[in-house]
Amino acid sequence: MASTSIQRACSSSSASIPRLKFDVFFIFRGEDIRENFTDHLYTVLIERGIHTFRDDEEIERGSEIAPQLLKSIEESRFCIVVFSEGYAHSTWCLDELVKITVCVKEDGQTIIPIFYHVDPSDVRKQTGSFEETFVNLWMASRARGSTEYESMFIKKIANDIRKQLNCNILHVGENIVGMDFHLDKLESFINNKLNEVCMIGIYGIGGIGKTTIAKAICNSISYKFDGWSFLENLRKTENHCDLLQLQQKLLNDILKGRNMKFYNIDEGINVIKDRLHSKRVLIVFDHVDNLCQLEYIVGKHDWFCLGSRIIITTRDKHLLDVHGVDETYEAKELNYEESIELFNRYAFKPSVPKDNYKNLLNRVIGYTKGVPLALKVLGVFLYSKTIPEWESSLCKLEKRLPLEIRSVLKISFDGQDDMEKEIFLDTSCFFKGKDKDFVSRILDGCNFYAES
Repeated sequence: MASTSIQRACSSSSASIPRLKFDVFFIFRGEDIRENFTDHLYTVLIERGIHTFRDDEEIERGSEIAPQLLKSIEESRFCIVVFSEGYAHSTWCLDELVKITVCVKEDGQTIIPIFYHVDPSDVRKQTGSFEETFVNLWMASRARGSTEYESMFIKKIANDIRKQLNCNILHVGENIVGMDFHLDKLESFINNKLNEVCMIGIYGIGGIGKTTIAKAICNSISYKFDGWSFLENLRKTENHCDLLQLQQKLLNDILKGRNMKFYNIDEGINVIKDRLHSKRVLIVFDHVDNLCQLEYIVGKHDWFCLGSRIIITTRDKHLLDVHGVDETYEAKELNYEESIELFNRYAFKPSVPKDNYKNLLNRVIGYTKGVPLALKVLGVFLYSKTIPEWESSLCKLEKRLPLEIRSVLKISFDGQDDMEKEIFLDTSCFFKGKDKDFVSRILDGCNFYAES
């Protein structure tokens, strides 16, 4: 089979790293290697979202091939070099290899050698530069591996590259506070029962950061799966057309553009079960507010391959319980220190707040209750304002919420039925600060049945 290792050879004295156009430059001697190996590796790299240069894909007809190849090597972060029995007989391959070793030394490029049916020692003994460049290599095997082993080997190469690239496939913003705690907790759920399908629900109030947490966990673990999909802002998507589009997007995300055509959601369920049953997938289902969204898109555990992970975010924990998720995680408010840190990033930017702002800061923290969205909105609103302006603004805010916060809260209000809206309005207008049991008895006397 083949063997490989990823070795970063960085130079602290390198001048400037060129602008990178490709994640991977893929070099091999085609005459020596079965097409299905290189094609399979290239396909898996593309499926993992890794922009890979392969000369028959990237070079335009009629261009000067050699200079463009050399330029493409400079513009790649990784170089995969497949050493085969006849590799050293190709002047073209050796010229490319020389260029790659220069980039390793000068630009900190990462080289991934794959020994395809050759012993690494045979390569290392060719010249001193090989031994200098390729260190800590895996042990090679000259025996031809099974197709199954080869497939696993290729997936490991792609996964190692994705991990090394540390690709943030989804934007989560810069001013993130307290995320490590969320990720540690969720990864403990994800890493439990690795050989089973696991559905994990993240719930919490609006503005608490459920979507940000889901994006961060997706960035952190997506490289481990055969495919992934992030279906966002599903709120109010419950009619036939909406659900059909979600099914198609899920399949297109994971199958990478293999256009799946079906025309009703029942057919879509069968296609999802048929096409995803053999792939370990990561699916994030964001802002779910209706049970039918779960039933028609990520239905049951046996729809998916063992080891798959389904993450669902919602404001309604009851939906998670009804659907039968395996684990639930409540996204809670930031503590005092975290709230101060997040607010200061927006209200004071790089500077540190002066001592005479301390009382005002405590008012803000008490007002926002550790909700990240509220802290961000108020931090931006109060940035560069004087102390009198802060005092005036906080007095106004105690009477009327900023539009951005009202919009988020209104989504929760609009999601209630008519009776729940009446209960909310009566409670907020007439019973603020009253004893809960006292309020419940009055509401029950009006046939509102508040406890239900």
